[in-house]
Amino acid sequence: MSTAIDSNEPTILITAGPYQFLSVLHTTLAPSTCTLFLSLLPYTQKLIHVRWSGEGMWIPLGYESQLRVPYENHTSHPAPGELIFYPPGGISEAEFLMAYGGVSFSSKMGQLAGNHFLTIVDGKENLRKLGEKTLWEGAQDVKFELADDKTIEQFRQNRKTAAKL
Repeated sequence: MSTAIDSNEPTILITAGPYQFLSVLHTTLAPSTCTLFLSLLPYTQKLIHVRWSGEGMWIPLGYESQLRVPYENHTSHPAPGELIFYPPGGISEAEFLMAYGGVSFSSKMGQLAGNHFLTIVDGKENLRKLGEKTLWEGAQDVKFELADDKTIEQFRQNRKTAAKL
């Protein structure tokens, strides 16, 4: 299923394990978080399954992270396909979290809220597969990169080809 990309917002290609997703930044709702995230691109890391939050994957950034932004557009309950950033300085370490199912964002110290800054708009049907692969097989490589028109077209062409197989 393909969703129209909002041309007013930057599009991010996420490659995670064997799957790819197109996502849209929310620069109006979370401007500081989006500016920070764009400064990291291309960003390569490992996704691991969450410990306390439910059906999600996260990228721990540590307690000493220098990635500081204020709370903006924050939530404790991201929907599947929503990515949030928990800024450092709270009761838990800084992190990115990607929801693939029901999430109540928390740590061993209790409920948290993170900045919702990115939403997957294409490829969501593979989110659960990625989440379960991460749960049962362990950490998955993930790469976030800015997607231009050529990248978006290639993504869609690859999906059409895969659908025919």
